[in-house]
Amino acid sequence: MLTYIFRRILVAIPVLLVASFVLFAAVRVTVDPAAQLRAGNKDPYAYQRERARLGLDRSLPVQYGTWLGNFVRGDWGEGDHARDDVRSRILKSLWTTFQIICWGILLSAIIAISIGVYSAIHQYSKLDYTFTGLSYVGLAMPPFWFGLLLIAFVGTGLFGTGVKPFDTLGLHTGDQSGLNLDYARHLVLPVIVLTVQIIASWSRYMRASMLDSMGSEYIRMARAKGVPQRRVVMRHGLRNSLIPLVSVMAIDIGALFGGLVITETLFGIEGMGKLFVDRFGQGDATLLSSWVVVTAIFVIMFNLLADILYGVLDPRVRLK
Repeated sequence: MLTYIFRRILVAIPVLLVASFVLFAAVRVTVDPAAQLRAGNKDPYAYQRERARLGLDRSLPVQYGTWLGNFVRGDWGEGDHARDDVRSRILKSLWTTFQIICWGILLSAIIAISIGVYSAIHQYSKLDYTFTGLSYVGLAMPPFWFGLLLIAFVGTGLFGTGVKPFDTLGLHTGDQSGLNLDYARHLVLPVIVLTVQIIASWSRYMRASMLDSMGSEYIRMARAKGVPQRRVVMRHGLRNSLIPLVSVMAIDIGALFGGLVITETLFGIEGMGKLFVDRFGQGDATLLSSWVVVTAIFVIMFNLLADILYGVLDPRVRLK
């Protein structure tokens, strides 16, 4: 098992380096932090001096090498316009986004797996048709529209306004008083918006995978031997059905660390998605370079985790 994990890590390292270079180059080509000096500046050389100060006059590989060395050492620089510490700002936003993802994924996994298993075991039952219909509704419902509905109808009642910034709850300072009823109240609506489409998608994957497993030869053999139904479902069917779902979950979770733009904007949450939108509008290339690489790290890391879980759930994968 350790050899299998080591091989997976060795494969992930060059993938991360290539991905980081491509993303870094994309940011440098798309965003010019010195562009504001072009218009309305009486000094014709101000633009060139600013590019030289930021190191933008050097070749792209040299820029990437310098940036990567600083990034690995923990020196992510300062924002091009806000002049704040990039590392502290990203980690602060990452912690906020992590809280929403953590609760959302935990809730989604429990509900989606339960619905998928039940629908597969009770195929074509009334509840199976009900869950199938609700999943299509969840997949078709735009998150921004659903979030606005929640804010309009329930945001001003039990759950407050629904747009109270998380910064006011003491979550970034380590203040344990943030983990109280007020914290939960303002977390409920964002988590609901996050989980609706995830539950709808994952439950469909789980149902299809479970149906495939329950029709397999080894399941029929277990039943012929008189193995109790509960043991057949939980020990044999569920374990093998989780393997396809693991890949989908890993990709979705990794992408969520940079993809909660709509949810965070709707509810005034200073997370990774809102940070990207704000700084992209400002042309903050320094922060965006670190931002895209941090999100890429999470995507690759969760794909690596999926590979490792494959080996745990199916020992045959370790031999490949």
